[in-house]
Amino acid sequence: MTNEERGFVYILTNPSFREDWVKIGKSARPVDIRSKELDNTAVPLPFEIYATLCTSKYDKVEKQIHKQIDRLTDLRIRQNREFFNIAPDMALDIMRDIADILDDAELFVYVDGKPVESKSKEQDHDIAKQEKQKRPAKPAFKFHMIGINIGETIIFDPLNLPVKVASDDKIEYDGRLYSLSAFTGTFLPVEKQNTSGAYQGPKYFSYKGKVLNDLRKQHENE
Repeated sequence: MTNEERGFVYILTNPSFREDWVKIGKSARPVDIRSKELDNTAVPLPFEIYATLCTSKYDKVEKQIHKQIDRLTDLRIRQNREFFNIAPDMALDIMRDIADILDDAELFVYVDGKPVESKSKEQDHDIAKQEKQKRPAKPAFKFHMIGINIGETIIFDPLNLPVKVASDDKIEYDGRLYSLSAFTGTFLPVEKQNTSGAYQGPKYFSYKGKVLNDLRKQHENE
């Protein structure tokens, strides 16, 4: 078996996305090259490599990881994209489980931007914990953070569409519940969509004429 036959499955994170958003894809080339290709004007900050799995079966492994996540629940941010609403360490657990049954798998977890070969799930968790402690996560957006109550109405600005706040982190539209990001990915007009397919929902909604993301910053600064 030659190196040319091997490829990579990767888990990428992005500082501009929520901490429980990841991109899981594949590449026949080194992942650092692929992550740089994804760095464009549609994404505010560059992607960061969280983990990679090198194997000759990388195509099948990527599909299997996607399938395993889909079986947990509907965690895809958009069905035709490789973005998932799942914590990176959970995605890494799934990748590790698959790696353990492959003969040629090499799993690397990234520390300070550099790959560290991992031999066990315990080691994966230790590395992930250390990295998480270095960068305290920003809490996910909740309506109570900016004083919006359940039952109130907010506006989806791209369509000037009113929707109802159904819970602290969900809205209701046409009888269905959505997170802000999922609603944005589903209903954002094609001409306003970005190439990544992932969106920070609070940037696309407003309350009493003020964008939710701006309201959050205002409350955090007070």
